[in-house]
Amino acid sequence: MSDLGSTSVIFDLDGTLVDSEPLYFEAGRRLLAEHGVTGFTWADHEKYVGISTLETVTLWKDTYGLRAGVGDLLAAKNRHYLDLAADGIRVYPEMRAFVGLLAADGVPMAVASGSSREAITAIVTATGLDAHLRTVVSADEVAQGKPAPDVFLEAARRLGAAPSACVVLEDAGPGVVAAHTAGMRCIAVPYVAAEADGPQFATAELLLRGGQEEFSARSAYAWLRGAA
Repeated sequence: MSDLGSTSVIFDLDGTLVDSEPLYFEAGRRLLAEHGVTGFTWADHEKYVGISTLETVTLWKDTYGLRAGVGDLLAAKNRHYLDLAADGIRVYPEMRAFVGLLAADGVPMAVASGSSREAITAIVTATGLDAHLRTVVSADEVAQGKPAPDVFLEAARRLGAAPSACVVLEDAGPGVVAAHTAGMRCIAVPYVAAEADGPQFATAELLLRGGQEEFSARSAYAWLRGAA
């Protein structure tokens, strides 16, 4: 058995494992520009960090009065994102190291993300993370995206793990809430630093207010061993 006992680890993808938010911002900016919406800023993008791509474009349809259907908007945003990601996407080095430590210890792992399954699969494959992260769940495959717990509960089901034995790594408030609602512990690594002291992050068992700059693979592993 692993040094971590029966613990399983579930990773959010965007902003947690990989630095994909700049690509999603640009994909969204291009999509909106195609529909005559200009001036979309990074501050605008930050409002949607942590919710699914489907929910994002659904909100945009109402907010900006877009005439295209949600399905078409979703497909277009994913196409722009995958085009951008084809030029390369960065895995946070300490997160890659953490995945390696967990894999060496035989810890079951999964990815549970608000991105489309196509995007998740493309990213984990292109970055080589698929060598260890073979179980992936998209919010498109469950009834509700984060902050509902569905995507994490489905990941636990596929891993054959009890929710109480799962630890989630998340960068966004809705994901932290989803982990708590699922009955899972959470290591929170905020992507938007200004939100770190917000109520959504208050339920995290380990909150690294400094985000990725504060995250250490060995420290996180040691914390898990102490919490196991």
